[in-house]
Amino acid sequence: MPKVLISDKLSPAAIDIFRARGIETDVKTGLSPADLRAIIGEYDGLAIRSATKATKELLEAATKLKVVGRAGIGVDNVDIKSATARGVVVMNTPYGNAITTAEHAIAMMFALARQIPEASASTKAGKWEKNRFMGVELFAKTLGLIGCGNIGSIVADRAVGLKMRVIAYDPYLTEQRALALGVEKVELEELLARADIITLHTPLTETTKNILSREALAKTKKGVRIVNCARGGLIDEAALADALKSGHVAGAALDVFETEPATDSPLFAFENVVCTPHLGAATAEAQENVALQVAEQMSDFLLTGAVSNAINTPSVSAEDAPRLKPYMELCRLLGGFAGQLTNSREGVIRAVTIEYEGAAAHLNHKPLNAAVLAGLLAPMMAGANMVNAPVLARERGIDVAETVHDRPSEYQTLVRITVTTEQQTRAVAGTLFAGSRPRIVEIKGIKVEADFGRHMLYVTNKDKPGFIGRFGATLSDAGINIATFHLGRAEQGGDAICLVSVDEPVTEEVLAVVRDLPLVVQATSLAF
Repeated sequence: MPKVLISDKLSPAAIDIFRARGIETDVKTGLSPADLRAIIGEYDGLAIRSATKATKELLEAATKLKVVGRAGIGVDNVDIKSATARGVVVMNTPYGNAITTAEHAIAMMFALARQIPEASASTKAGKWEKNRFMGVELFAKTLGLIGCGNIGSIVADRAVGLKMRVIAYDPYLTEQRALALGVEKVELEELLARADIITLHTPLTETTKNILSREALAKTKKGVRIVNCARGGLIDEAALADALKSGHVAGAALDVFETEPATDSPLFAFENVVCTPHLGAATAEAQENVALQVAEQMSDFLLTGAVSNAINTPSVSAEDAPRLKPYMELCRLLGGFAGQLTNSREGVIRAVTIEYEGAAAHLNHKPLNAAVLAGLLAPMMAGANMVNAPVLARERGIDVAETVHDRPSEYQTLVRITVTTEQQTRAVAGTLFAGSRPRIVEIKGIKVEADFGRHMLYVTNKDKPGFIGRFGATLSDAGINIATFHLGRAEQGGDAICLVSVDEPVTEEVLAVVRDLPLVVQATSLAF
């Protein structure tokens, strides 16, 4: 039974979901990093919000961990690189608090435009400073969105409803999507120059850190107002303070800060700065939504292999997971077959081509490709799995290509893997027998039909009389029982292949005897 730790405060409904689906669940909040490291090795899943830091040190101690689920959108409290290297799936819930966060950004815009916090404080202090608080309308103002994904697009929709002009900078925003939202897609330089109000809706990455730097702020329109309900670190806070002091920036509204909790900041001294303590997702509806979503997603993954909203691996829907499962196993086994045949004498792997025919051509190929790479690299790199294999391949300069054939296939479904090393190119193909049982059907262009066995022996030999007798006698003399025996050849008297399933592993000593047999070109022990 999978076991999950909830280390931050989540809705009790999330706990109910885990337990109702048969997942053992512990709730231990407020643990110190050392205490968390001491127990994390017991768990398959870790459910967090923003308080828990899934650091490299924590992940190294999490020897059983398969998934980290973040109830919320931001994952800057998770070491994604370390999680990926260890094969841990990292999920977030990008939709559960999108409306809440977008509404907070709109509220901050109004508060900033009409100086509502200062006016409220003044009025409560017994003053009636009606002439002091001269605001500006949002109507007809140009709103610049930096980021137009889930949250940014909701802000755009609300702003269009307020009759604002909306421009957006987002490298992933298509012209068609911009048109549908009623926004104008622009480059960052143009946005800075044109926007009356700038609001940020992008994750914090190496690319986006300090996207509103001192230089960027200097390029903004004089009198601009800035709203950040996304992530601290997107704005150079010292530069923003200087721009506020000089009057170049007319005001700012910040829900997030570079250092949190933000108990002291030079920005606090400005009356024209509105600050809230990271309240973007702080509504009852949002907290319930993200808690329910993370529990459902983690449960689906641990119980069925379905992957939703993953940061570091291809997603597989709960509906697709059962259908893809036998194909993923076929791909993993084919990759493992090719990987075990690739030895150090052939040099490093340069390229991998994955071909899909028949029913396999119409599937979600990203997880299948990851399964191929996991199988291929596992014999050479301990710990390679579907999460980290694509990264490992990229780091090693392996060119991975996918080809989908829309043509009649000899088989109802077919997957072929071609591996190119410094010395040679080798292909292996397989299908699903009876829709679920992986089977090899082709090796190096030679037809060979064989089920995968736990222990196998692969031999290439010259197609001459006498080989089969000597080979069988060698295994018999070694006390190795043959479970299945499969043969194939390119042409009479040419190269032939022998693929044998045996009841126990073939030792190096027996393998050496097989390799010394007449007509044997290559012999490799395989394990699946």
